[in-house]
Amino acid sequence: METSIDGLLARMDALRAPMVTSNDERRHFLSVYTRTTAAVRDELAHPSLGGFVDPAWTERWDLAFAELYLEALERWNEDGTAPGPWQVAFSLAGSQPRIPPIRHLLLGMNAHINFDLPQALLAVITDTEFDDPTVIERRATDHAHIDAILGSRVPEEDRLLQASEQPGDRTLIDRLMTPFNRRATTRFLKESRAKVWRNASALSLARRDGPAPLRARVVELGALSAGRVADLGRSGNVIRRLARDGFGVLVDGA
Repeated sequence: METSIDGLLARMDALRAPMVTSNDERRHFLSVYTRTTAAVRDELAHPSLGGFVDPAWTERWDLAFAELYLEALERWNEDGTAPGPWQVAFSLAGSQPRIPPIRHLLLGMNAHINFDLPQALLAVITDTEFDDPTVIERRATDHAHIDAILGSRVPEEDRLLQASEQPGDRTLIDRLMTPFNRRATTRFLKESRAKVWRNASALSLARRDGPAPLRARVVELGALSAGRVADLGRSGNVIRRLARDGFGVLVDGA
């Protein structure tokens, strides 16, 4: 795992370069993720949006979070397999009928938030800390601040995404709904954040019972996340579907 965000960004750029050259559709999520990671690095170094409560913890968490995605991507590049929802998301690259860039971005966001994020929180929060409301409040505040950074980038990322689209990728309804889509992004992040914490708490409880119960919970989370990614990969208005079904998933009892 990388030990600095600069190292992480260099690794992302190395993975992204051949994807851009070959027009690999997985580049859309990685490109947005790279720019967002740079924005988090900048906020850590020079806070302009309010800063983090615990910058050192936030950096450790950001690195652990990214590692789960990069490991999945590198594994797919090596042997065509990936864990949980990433198998679904990556397999849709190059599929027919073609999926527009915005859909690939949503697939990546959904897999990363629903499947990877609870595991990343588990990696940087001990079970004792999960039981401490003061610690969890601090961690949740920094989690919400990451979402604020993501939200601040939505207009620019939407502009860049449109530049990579082909004629017809956005229907008239899509274009008319663009302002709604930007507001919806903030709402989806808020909704998924609450579910992520509930899932992370469920993983923490399972971890206390040993490796096997934790592994079973991760498998359950992976299956639920893969199902949601598969649903988002279907044709139709994905924003309306997200508004109806929500962005996040919940393991049993979370």
